[in-house]
Formats: sequence, C-alpha cells, structure tokens
Amino acid sequence: MTITFAAAAEGFVRDLDEDFRRVEKLVAQAREAGAGLLALPEAALGGYLSSLHGDHDDEPPQLDGDGPEIARLIDLAGDMVVTAGYCERGDAASGGRPYNSCVAVTGDGVLGRHRKVHQPLNENNSYAAGDRFAAFDSPVGRMGMMICYDKAFPEAARALADDGARVVVCMSAWPASRTNQAPVLADDRWTRRFDLFDRARALENQIVWVSANQAGEYGSMRLVASAKVVDPGGEVLATTGTEAGLAVASIDVDEAVDSARRFMGHLRDRRQASYAAVPA
Repeated sequence: MTITFAAAAEGFVRDLDEDFRRVEKLVAQAREAGAGLLALPEAALGGYLSSLHGDHDDEPPQLDGDGPEIARLIDLAGDMVVTAGYCERGDAASGGRPYNSCVAVTGDGVLGRHRKVHQPLNENNSYAAGDRFAAFDSPVGRMGMMICYDKAFPEAARALADDGARVVVCMSAWPASRTNQAPVLADDRWTRRFDLFDRARALENQIVWVSANQAGEYGSMRLVASAKVVDPGGEVLATTGTEAGLAVASIDVDEAVDSARRFMGHLRDRRQASYAAVPA
C-alpha cells in the first residue's frame, strides 16, 4: 500500500494557541496532499529551549501526556497519523523534572509515545532522560519514533528496526553550529550532519525515514529546517531544504523495504556474535 508522508519544517513558540494555529495550517496542507502521516517537529507544542548552553531564562510549558493539548491534537489528526513533540510533565521517577517527549496520534487516540533518551550539551539541566526505544503498530504500518540527538546513535534506530519498525519518524529542534557559522545555512556543518544522519539511519536499517525539524530562529539558535522523507536505500525523496514548509513524498513501504532487503539484508546478514566484545 502506497502511503504519502509529510514532514514539517516549522518554528514553534511558547504560546500554545499560536502553536496550534501553526499545527492546524500544517495538518490542512498535509491533508490536501493526501498524507497518511504528518510529522511535526520536536517541541511543536510549547517550543524548545531558547539555548542549549544553560543560559536560557525560560522553560517550555509542561503538558500532561493525556491532557487537553494531546486531546486537541487527536481531534485535529482525524484519519491521519500525526506525530508531535512536547514537554511532558515530570513524575516521581524523574524527581519532578519534565521529559522531552513526543506522541503519535490519530483521531482514535494515542498510538505510541517516546521520551528522548540522548541529551546534548546542557539539555539534561532542563529534562529527565527516557530509557527505551519501542515500535508500535499504526495505520501506516509498524513504526517507531525518536527525538533529535537520538538519531546520532545507530543503536537507537537499530533497536526500532529490530522491533519491527519499517517507518521511523525523527522529530528535531536541530540548530546550526554556534561557532564558525557558515554564511549560507545549507553549508553549515551541523546542517550537513543532520542530513547525513537521516540518510545513514534509513540506509543502514533499510527503512523509511521521516525527519521533521524546527525552522527559523528561536532564542540564540538558528534552526536548520531540512525536513525530509528518505527511502530504504538512503535516497532523499523530498526535502524542504533550509526553509520552512512540508516535504511530501509517496512510497509503498512494504514493497520498498522488502526490495531493499531482498539481496543485501542488513538486519538479516548481521553476525551478532562478533559484536559481543564491544563494551556497552
């Protein structure tokens, strides 16, 4: 079955009503394009940190995982799968610190959740870390989610592929380099790394990769956008480049994944026993 995927590059702010106006616009555009899945960025509900260096003076609003904001997202999703990031209210296990979380929903309710595991720079001062990667079933097939820096770790995407995910959505608030900034955002080394991780994770696991990212400027950060859809061979099917917008592409997920794995099956051809000496 051919599925149309839409990956958003858009900026989001502290004002939740404004964020939902932007979400509504993107949902309408994705629906018009016939999308079965819309990926919104990390921290789409409430905005991301204004700095990764511990010098921000505000925090995103903490939302309940089953609160009214998630219910509002469910109402907007209708027959689409919509994924979005938000700041999840902390619990006893986190000592009250919030989680950097994301959720996948349809109009029928929540399909899956993820809490960001890997934390760059000083993000751990603001968020508690998640501790697992798990796939789940959805109308677009078995899928998994991760957030931003998670994609820098091959084990994260591999864990989802091993759990049967054929589609992985990565939601980010990925900035350009703070030092030695390139005059052209597309030439920034962190933009290139963002794109390289997207293509590598798709290829090495032979999965469909959907990458959403924040765009524009927020606090001290310049976000690289570069939302995209990548096929199981690591080829970019659609991208927004470094501008805000939607990257939209259609692909028969099972046919593409099965074809990619038919002769060179990366999961199948592993020699797991050979990796036993690698320390955890």
